[in-house]
This record gives sequence, C-alpha cells and structure tokens, in this order.
Amino acid sequence: MIVMKFGGSSVESAAALDRVTSIIAAHLPRKPVVVVSAMGKTTNRLLELGELAAEGQREEALEKLRQLHAYHLREADPVVPPSRRHELERVVLSHFEELEELVKGLSILGELTPRSKDAIASYGERLSSQILTLACSSRNIRATHIDAREVIVTDSRFTQASPIYPQTYARLQERIPLLLQENDAVVLGGFIGANEQGVTTTLGRGGSDFSASIVGAGLNAEEIQIWTDVDGMLTADPRVLPGGLRVKTISFAEAAELAYFGAKVLHPSTVLPAIEKNIPVLILNSRRPEVGGTRIVRESVPSRTIAKAIACKSHITLVNIQSTRMLMAYGFLRRIFEVFDRFETSVDMIATSEVSVSLTIDNPAQLDAITGELAQFSDVTVEKDQAIVCLVGENIRYTPGVAARVFGALNQINIRMISQGASLLNLGFVVAQADLPATVAALHQEFFSNPDPAVFEPAAGAA
Repeated sequence: MIVMKFGGSSVESAAALDRVTSIIAAHLPRKPVVVVSAMGKTTNRLLELGELAAEGQREEALEKLRQLHAYHLREADPVVPPSRRHELERVVLSHFEELEELVKGLSILGELTPRSKDAIASYGERLSSQILTLACSSRNIRATHIDAREVIVTDSRFTQASPIYPQTYARLQERIPLLLQENDAVVLGGFIGANEQGVTTTLGRGGSDFSASIVGAGLNAEEIQIWTDVDGMLTADPRVLPGGLRVKTISFAEAAELAYFGAKVLHPSTVLPAIEKNIPVLILNSRRPEVGGTRIVRESVPSRTIAKAIACKSHITLVNIQSTRMLMAYGFLRRIFEVFDRFETSVDMIATSEVSVSLTIDNPAQLDAITGELAQFSDVTVEKDQAIVCLVGENIRYTPGVAARVFGALNQINIRMISQGASLLNLGFVVAQADLPATVAALHQEFFSNPDPAVFEPAAGAA
C-alpha cells in the first residue's frame, strides 16, 4: 500500500484532474490511498471571502463564493462521467449551500475567529477530495471517499492543530484497510482534521503534505509520494538560479534542513512521522510523471559531492542585539528569547558572543514591539531586505576546508552573519537581498561543477 498526495496545482483544472486520475490508475496494483489538496488557490479564496464577510462586505463575499462555485463545477464537469454528473452537482451544491450559510453568519457576527477560519478553509479539501473520487470513475477506478475529519484526530489549536497520533493511527488502521479490500483506491482531503469533540481543525498552511505523512505512518505504507508541479528537490531554487541539478536521493535530515531554510517543495513537518516509521518519501511531478523525482530516505546517502543543495530564504530581517552591561552576567539570552516568545515570533538563525546576539526573523509583524522591549536592556539595530543562504549536506561535517571554499567563492560578497547548525549539516550566512542571485550562482559553481551522477542529474531544461 502506498500514499499518494496531490497538491493544489496538480488538481487545479480539468486537464490536471485528468492527469491525476491517469497517475492513480497506473499505481492501482500498489493499493493507493490518495490525499488531495484544495483545487488551485481555493483555500486563499475561501479565507479572503471569509474576511470580507466578517468586515461586513456580505454581497462581495457572496459574489466571490458564486465564482468559486462555478469554478469547481466548470473544472470538474469534463472529468466526471455523465452517469455521475448528477452526483457531482449534488455534492458541490450541498457544500456551497453550507458555505453560503457560514458567510452570512460571519457577516452578522463581524468576526473571523481561528475556529471559523478552519471551518471555512476546510471546504477546499472537502470539495476536491469528493470531486477527485468521482473523476476516478472516468477511468473505471473503484475509488471511495472518506472524510479526513473522521480519521485525523487533532488538538484544538485552530489553524495550527497538531495530530493526536495514537487515536489517529487507530482510526486509520480501523477504517482504511477495510475500504481498500473493497475498492481500488481511497481518497481523502489533506490539511484537515477534527478535535476530539468533532470540531473541524486544520494542520496549518502546507499541511496536506503533513496529512500524507501521518496517513502513511499510521498505515505503515510502503512509501509516501508527494506529487507536485516540480521534478523534485533541486540543488538551487530555480527562481534564483535556473539550470540546477535534480537531487535523486537525499536523507531525511538533509531534506528537513533544506525545507526549514526555504526549499518550498516540502513542508518541514512532513518528514517527522515518516522518519519514525522509516518510510521513504518521493517528490514527483504530476505534469511529468516519467521523471524519477527525489527519494528521501532515513539513512545517509553516500556522495562524493560535498553538498546536496543550496537553500535560501528571501526578504528576511536581521536583528543585532548588543549589551556591554551583560559582560560576565547571566540571563542575557533568556531575556532576549523571552521577548520573542512573548510576541510569538520564531527565529531562523542565530550567532552569539558574550555580549551580542545576531538573529534573523522572516515575520516582521511584531518587530516594532520586539525591538522596543529589547531596547530596555540592550542596543538594537535592524537590517531589512536581507537573505539567508544555506549550504546543506551531510559531508560538510566530515570535510575540512568547506568554510574556506565557501568564503573564497564569495570574496566579492559582503556577508553579514555566519552560523553553523548544531547538526553540522549546514553552513548558513546572511547577505543582502540584492546579492542573493550572485551568491547562489557562485556557490553552485564551486560545489556542483562536478556532481556525483549517482546522486544528481540535470534538471529539466537545464543546459
């Protein structure tokens, strides 16, 4: 049994849905459990109209809802066989009638709470999973739908819920194998679950990948396939440096570092349940299913190339904190991080000395309040429009002279901050946003000019 997750871009249109049913059909001997995201940008559109309703713009919200209704019918109709069109219309209509009532309620209440956000956002996956189930019948696939809220049990932290694993795994094992005995495939929505009281929750943005990993771990799947719109993990972000290499195999530890430091192809939490069960995760392209993609495994991946990839995060903020008053004193770091904790702002990278700390954040929403509190016991400077660049690879920890090669390649770039992770899997630094393309290009030339063919191959379209 395998788990196949399809992202929003993989099911955004009739043509995309048709490709997905073709891919599912090709994997039927492996008994697929299919996890699907909302179609296209549906989640964004749902949250937008929820905000409009809460702000009192009821008619505008209802008009956007009608447009979304039409979009789902327009794209689903060509891929659902005529014998099931009536069922399609009934399913879509019932969901949008519920949404209309929800929008009207929000316009009266005038507030979009986290619980309400989860309720309205959940409809994207609830719709797409039922539409895909119906579309499977066009290829004579006996697919059955299960509401993810019946099997994914979470806590009540709305918009960022965490799964309760024992209960979730028990429900998955109780329901899914029986359904697979009677059907070719089982389809459920990603991203959504329900708390122990049955109230709808979501796992946070990007949570469909997490859902797939939870389902795969709970069912002890052979592998978890993440189908998206790229050929796999690349040695550099193609938006920053076109023409990189596809990484054929990478370890869980390396993939997690890349995901955390900006690789958008994988949600950082995705790997956690899979690591525990030692289940491989494959990143594949639904538009080019013939490409081998990237295989993520628990064990280290031998390679004569020092690095596996370069990750980067754009438009981050660098915060420098200094206090000579704290020389030989204790509690300086505690006071700093208590401030960030109080304002619920996460920190990406840190470099410290006895009286100074430099750190980066990618969410500056609370920056003014944070710097105001820090200024009570230290001198604070802020540098905006910076970028994090990380060289990631397990060989970094075993190879002398890596830092010298990095800084030699970047001798024309002003590096603002340097940090090496405790895992020793990455060497990271901060540069000005304007220097990001030149930085990545120089590192790629230095470390990937002679790649190990067992681990890398040219990406599609690369010279």
